Amino acid sequence: MLSVGVGPVSFSVGHLLLVLAFIVALIVGGITGRKHGTPIAGTLADIFVVAMLSARIGFVIRYYEHYQGDWLGMIDIRDGGFDMVTGLVAALVFAGFLMWRRASSRRALGTAMVAGLLTWGLTGGAIQLINQQLKGLPEVALTDLNEQPVDLSAIANGQPTVVNLWATWCPPCIREMPVLEEAQKRYPGINFVFANQGEHPETIHRFLSEQNLDLHHVLSDRQGQFGRVTGSHGLPTTLFYNAEGNLVDSHMGELSRASLARSLERFDPQFLVAYDEAVGYAE
Repeated sequence: MLSVGVGPVSFSVGHLLLVLAFIVALIVGGITGRKHGTPIAGTLADIFVVAMLSARIGFVIRYYEHYQGDWLGMIDIRDGGFDMVTGLVAALVFAGFLMWRRASSRRALGTAMVAGLLTWGLTGGAIQLINQQLKGLPEVALTDLNEQPVDLSAIANGQPTVVNLWATWCPPCIREMPVLEEAQKRYPGINFVFANQGEHPETIHRFLSEQNLDLHHVLSDRQGQFGRVTGSHGLPTTLFYNAEGNLVDSHMGELSRASLARSLERFDPQFLVAYDEAVGYAE
């Protein structure tokens, strides 16, 4: 399961788990705080904000090279770029500071933090175990733009494969296409597959021409089977399969150069040799 659909809106499971953990922390903190006469809802909200800001700053610092020349991109959190380790450390340090300064709230705040972290860790671990069962590339009915059947495993051919689920009517899909086009040219050792969801090949042809995109492996999934099989209920969704065909990462929402670089790190480094580096070696 990669995302959850609520009416016309879809949410990443990872984001929902964070919200669930925060809600649990609020409930437990509220109950405990009421017993001791120390309301802590505002304090928990402050810790959550500090964690998210720190996670974003940590991510931007780590992938700073991909943000050079794109200063607005640093604050554009639509790419889902958060360094959770940095955020967690910041949350614990800030919570520790608050408990040191406010002795009366220590028990309630500590109990709420433990409840939230346990909820996040246990549910996240369970979802991770479920996703690990998705072995191998999905067997779905894909065609090329000439409406000829295509075997996805034949395209993979023993290399890591990035499958982007998209549609021409999806604004974030359109915004991320140049990033994926650039990556496709830069990393010849990785297959990039663009599986359009539910549209006619003629519509896809027209879109590629209008956007002046030069993409390989543009396929049509007329029945939207790929999303259903992988548990993805929103677009764009990008799936990362290693050389053995196992799902090692996924990203729901718009990709930036930085968030794409983070996911590509899940692949064996031997496949991440850039085109310009490969040419240099050959020379």
